[in-house]
Amino acid sequence: MGWAGRLALVGFVAVAIGVIWVSNLLLTERFTTQTRNRAEVRQALYAGNLMSELQRNSIVPILLSRDPILVGALTSRDFSQTSQHLIAYVDEIGAAGITLLDESGRVVAATDRSLLGANNRQTPSFIDALRSNDTIFKSTALDNNAYEFSYSRRIDVNGALAGVIVVKVDLAKFEKSWAGISDAVIVVNSEGNIILSTEPRWRSKSEGEALATRDAPTAIERAFQITTDWSADPNETYLGGEAVMRLESRIPFRGWRMTSFTTYASVRERVNGVLALEIMGFAILLAGAFYLTSRRAVSRAGLFQRESAELRQLNAALQREIAERKRAEKSLEVAEQTLAQSSKLAVLGEMSAAVSHELNQPLAAMKTYLAGARLLIKRKRSEEALASFGRIDDLIERMGAITKQLKSYARKGSDQLHPIDLRDCVSSALSMMEPQFKQGAVEIIRSLPPEPVVVDGDRVRLEQVLVNLLRNAFDASKHSDEPQIEILVTGGTQASVTVRDNGTGIENLDTLFEPFYTTKAPGDGVGLGLAISSGIVTELGGRLMARNRPGGGAAFEMVLPLSEEAKHAAE
Repeated sequence: MGWAGRLALVGFVAVAIGVIWVSNLLLTERFTTQTRNRAEVRQALYAGNLMSELQRNSIVPILLSRDPILVGALTSRDFSQTSQHLIAYVDEIGAAGITLLDESGRVVAATDRSLLGANNRQTPSFIDALRSNDTIFKSTALDNNAYEFSYSRRIDVNGALAGVIVVKVDLAKFEKSWAGISDAVIVVNSEGNIILSTEPRWRSKSEGEALATRDAPTAIERAFQITTDWSADPNETYLGGEAVMRLESRIPFRGWRMTSFTTYASVRERVNGVLALEIMGFAILLAGAFYLTSRRAVSRAGLFQRESAELRQLNAALQREIAERKRAEKSLEVAEQTLAQSSKLAVLGEMSAAVSHELNQPLAAMKTYLAGARLLIKRKRSEEALASFGRIDDLIERMGAITKQLKSYARKGSDQLHPIDLRDCVSSALSMMEPQFKQGAVEIIRSLPPEPVVVDGDRVRLEQVLVNLLRNAFDASKHSDEPQIEILVTGGTQASVTVRDNGTGIENLDTLFEPFYTTKAPGDGVGLGLAISSGIVTELGGRLMARNRPGGGAAFEMVLPLSEEAKHAAE
């Protein structure tokens, strides 16, 4: 490159630096102004929302002091329905809580029923309400470095004090909403103490004390930051060594003030984004100049193209590998489903021996009834012969019920979920296991609620889980002197089925639900029943847990969410 080219290059670089420097100054000022305007708008919205909440809650004590239900309760001293009435008010106005005190300061009704019976005679809200006929606002500092805000008003009946109504205002929700948008926001009362803050440790302190809770920058760092980045602004302050924009506004309520601190990080990012585009543009121009003056740029471009082609080939190979992995995952899923069905059929084969023994008894009885019926017909006693045929029909229905359970258990489950009463699943599982329980002389204790316990699930898969749990309980307790299995079904906020035994308990709870883990002898099981059962319960949105009982034996608990219909019915 000659002297002319070198001078042109130096001039180009000087122009680029000048443009970037001027752009930095102009854009910094522009974006800082925009950031300040947005912060002012946000602060006005915050203050308006705060005032709206305070004004809405200030009307509530007036309305409640004239409420005929509350006045009647204070007069009759019957507060059985008063708390529920207050809870309905809370749902409508969104207050933190409402408390009704009698003339002695005792809590007679509250949205928080744990407060009933408490004596609030010495609280500021009660004392100040007795001294005035107007609604009184109080902000009380709590032990956990927070504030409680409330309105209170006395209730007079026939000119005499009957009680005091206290409405707690939920201002803490604004702190959470501010924390998700702004960098830091505080609300200071007339005494200069912070009562609301996005920084919990700032509460109950003055603004100066709050800012001092973080390390301040050194004088050199501060001077360097101001001179290189920003001009000194009287509205700036420092948090953790970083310059932030401080904005303050007055809230027209008891001398409160709101202050927000907004960092300049967003300004710097936006400025840097534009500067990066400018630098990129200059770099492209400079690259074009180099391309025109040097053939080396051409060879580099060719090299970049070859590398790009190699990357495309690698990307295509990666896509093929991803497709192969997806196919392998689908094959694995099908194999897992087949393995689960095979495990269920294995259990079914083990039960068939006990079922065959159960079927032998009605078959023998049928043979006896048939022989008797043949003899009665020969003797012309047809009425008694018909009675024998009726008994044979009952035995056939019993055998059909046993085989029907096996057919239902053997089929594959469905992917669609339906409302199912857990009591029916438990009854079906017990029916399938009944022959084995009879052979082992196992005592079955069942506890089923009178009302339905409905969940969304697949009946076949739920019965598979219950049969696995009952089979494990049977194997664990069959060596006991008096084998006993207890099954308990409960409802409420969620459905639960518990299977307990009086066996030897569980040795290793950590690996209990892992595939192929078993404590049975070879040939008695492969260790898939609990792993498959846990997977089925998890797919249905529940969980399967196991524990050892203090008195000996193990307990398995299956917890499932109630169906939407059951929840609505409970509500």
